Amino acid sequence: MTIQRMDNVGIVVDDLDAAVAFFSELGMELEGKAQVEGPWADLTVGLDGVRCDIAMMRTPDGHSRLELAKYQTPAAVSVGQRDQPHNTLGMHRVMFAVDDIEDTVARLRPHGAELVGGVARFEDSYLLCYVRSPEGFIVGLAEQLD
Repeated sequence: MTIQRMDNVGIVVDDLDAAVAFFSELGMELEGKAQVEGPWADLTVGLDGVRCDIAMMRTPDGHSRLELAKYQTPAAVSVGQRDQPHNTLGMHRVMFAVDDIEDTVARLRPHGAELVGGVARFEDSYLLCYVRSPEGFIVGLAEQLD
Protein backbone atom coordinates (compact mmCIF):
# COMPACT_ATOMS: atom_id res chain seq x y z
CA MET A 1 0.00 0.00 0.00
CA THR A 2 1.18 3.53 -0.74
CA ILE A 3 0.04 6.89 0.52
CA GLN A 4 -2.66 8.71 -1.41
CA ARG A 5 -1.43 12.26 -0.80
CA MET A 6 0.00 14.56 1.85
CA ASP A 7 -3.14 15.91 3.53
CA ASN A 8 -1.78 18.79 5.61
CA VAL A 9 1.06 20.14 7.72
CA GLY A 10 0.22 21.05 11.31
CA ILE A 11 1.68 24.07 13.06
CA VAL A 12 1.01 24.89 16.72
CA VAL A 13 0.75 28.65 17.21
CA ASP A 14 0.30 31.03 20.11
CA ASP A 15 -1.88 33.58 18.28
CA LEU A 16 -4.28 31.87 15.89
CA ASP A 17 -5.74 35.07 14.44
CA ALA A 18 -2.28 36.48 13.68
CA ALA A 19 -1.23 33.21 12.04
CA VAL A 20 -4.38 33.17 9.89
CA ALA A 21 -3.69 36.79 8.86
CA PHE A 22 -0.06 35.95 8.02
CA PHE A 23 -0.95 32.99 5.80
CA SER A 24 -3.91 34.83 4.26
CA GLU A 25 -1.54 37.62 3.23
CA LEU A 26 0.68 34.98 1.68
CA GLY A 27 -2.30 33.96 -0.46
CA MET A 28 -3.73 30.98 1.39
CA GLU A 29 -7.49 30.74 1.89
CA LEU A 30 -9.18 30.05 5.21
CA GLU A 31 -11.08 26.82 4.66
CA GLY A 32 -12.64 26.79 8.11
CA LYS A 33 -12.22 27.01 11.86
CA ALA A 34 -13.24 24.52 14.52
CA GLN A 35 -12.64 23.49 18.10
CA VAL A 36 -11.19 20.04 18.64
CA GLU A 37 -11.77 18.17 21.91
CA GLY A 38 -12.91 14.88 23.33
CA PRO A 39 -11.62 11.35 23.85
CA TRP A 40 -10.75 10.85 20.17
CA ALA A 41 -8.57 14.00 20.20
CA ASP A 42 -6.85 12.92 23.44
CA LEU A 43 -6.14 9.48 22.00
CA THR A 44 -4.90 10.81 18.65
CA VAL A 45 -2.35 13.27 20.06
CA GLY A 46 -1.49 11.33 23.23
CA LEU A 47 -2.51 14.08 25.66
CA ASP A 48 -5.31 14.31 28.23
CA GLY A 49 -7.95 17.03 28.25
CA VAL A 50 -7.23 18.40 24.78
CA ARG A 51 -9.15 21.50 23.78
CA CYS A 52 -7.70 23.12 20.71
CA ASP A 53 -8.87 25.77 18.25
CA ILE A 54 -7.83 25.04 14.68
CA ALA A 55 -7.89 26.90 11.39
CA MET A 56 -7.43 25.04 8.12
CA MET A 57 -5.66 27.08 5.45
CA ARG A 58 -5.70 25.98 1.79
CA THR A 59 -3.36 26.92 -1.06
CA PRO A 60 -5.07 28.58 -4.04
CA ASP A 61 -4.66 25.43 -6.17
CA GLY A 62 -6.53 23.42 -3.51
CA HIS A 63 -3.82 20.75 -3.24
CA SER A 64 -2.08 21.69 0.02
CA ARG A 65 -3.23 22.66 3.49
CA LEU A 66 -1.84 23.97 6.75
CA GLU A 67 -3.64 23.18 9.99
CA LEU A 68 -2.93 25.97 12.46
CA ALA A 69 -3.63 24.92 16.05
CA LYS A 70 -3.96 27.02 19.22
CA TYR A 71 -4.02 24.78 22.31
CA GLN A 72 -6.30 25.96 25.12
CA THR A 73 -5.62 22.84 27.21
CA PRO A 74 -3.11 21.54 27.85
CA ALA A 75 -1.10 24.68 27.22
CA ALA A 76 1.41 24.61 24.37
CA VAL A 77 4.96 23.78 25.38
CA SER A 78 8.01 25.66 24.16
CA VAL A 79 11.04 23.48 23.45
CA GLY A 80 13.60 26.20 23.08
CA GLN A 81 14.38 29.43 21.35
CA ARG A 82 11.94 30.53 18.65
CA ASP A 83 14.60 31.76 16.24
CA GLN A 84 16.43 28.47 15.76
CA PRO A 85 18.84 28.36 12.84
CA HIS A 86 17.91 26.46 9.70
CA ASN A 87 20.25 23.55 10.51
CA THR A 88 18.35 22.62 13.70
CA LEU A 89 17.20 18.99 13.74
CA GLY A 90 13.50 18.43 13.14
CA MET A 91 10.86 20.00 10.95
CA HIS A 92 10.71 23.75 11.02
CA ARG A 93 10.14 24.99 7.48
CA VAL A 94 7.36 25.00 4.92
CA MET A 95 8.05 26.23 1.35
CA PHE A 96 5.73 28.05 -1.04
CA ALA A 97 6.06 28.93 -4.71
CA VAL A 98 5.22 32.62 -5.26
CA ASP A 99 4.79 34.88 -8.28
CA ASP A 100 6.84 37.83 -6.96
CA ILE A 101 9.20 37.20 -4.07
CA GLU A 102 9.99 40.87 -3.32
CA ASP A 103 6.30 41.80 -3.23
CA THR A 104 5.50 38.79 -1.04
CA VAL A 105 8.20 39.68 1.49
CA ALA A 106 7.00 43.31 1.56
CA ARG A 107 3.40 42.22 2.20
CA LEU A 108 4.43 39.80 4.98
CA ARG A 109 6.59 42.32 6.88
CA PRO A 110 3.62 44.15 8.45
CA HIS A 111 2.52 40.74 9.77
CA GLY A 112 5.82 40.29 11.61
CA ALA A 113 7.86 38.40 8.99
CA GLU A 114 11.61 38.98 8.94
CA LEU A 115 14.11 37.75 6.37
CA VAL A 116 16.37 35.06 7.81
CA GLY A 117 19.16 35.98 5.39
CA GLY A 118 18.45 37.58 2.05
CA VAL A 119 16.90 36.92 -1.33
CA ALA A 120 19.27 34.67 -3.29
CA ARG A 121 19.39 33.70 -6.93
CA PHE A 122 19.87 30.00 -7.74
CA GLU A 123 21.41 29.89 -11.20
CA ASP A 124 18.87 31.13 -13.76
CA SER A 125 16.08 29.10 -12.18
CA TYR A 126 14.84 30.60 -8.91
CA LEU A 127 14.89 33.48 -6.48
CA LEU A 128 14.78 32.00 -2.97
CA CYS A 129 14.52 33.28 0.58
CA TYR A 130 13.46 32.27 4.04
CA VAL A 131 11.34 34.48 6.27
CA ARG A 132 10.76 33.88 9.94
CA SER A 133 7.10 34.05 10.87
CA PRO A 134 5.89 35.80 14.04
CA GLU A 135 5.63 32.35 15.65
CA GLY A 136 9.32 31.70 14.95
CA PHE A 137 9.16 29.00 12.27
CA ILE A 138 10.66 29.45 8.84
CA VAL A 139 8.60 29.96 5.68
CA GLY A 140 10.50 29.41 2.45
CA LEU A 141 9.59 31.39 -0.67
CA ALA A 142 10.58 30.45 -4.21
CA GLU A 143 10.00 32.49 -7.36
CA GLN A 144 10.63 30.58 -10.57
CA LEU A 145 12.47 32.68 -13.13
CA ASP A 146 11.57 32.65 -16.82
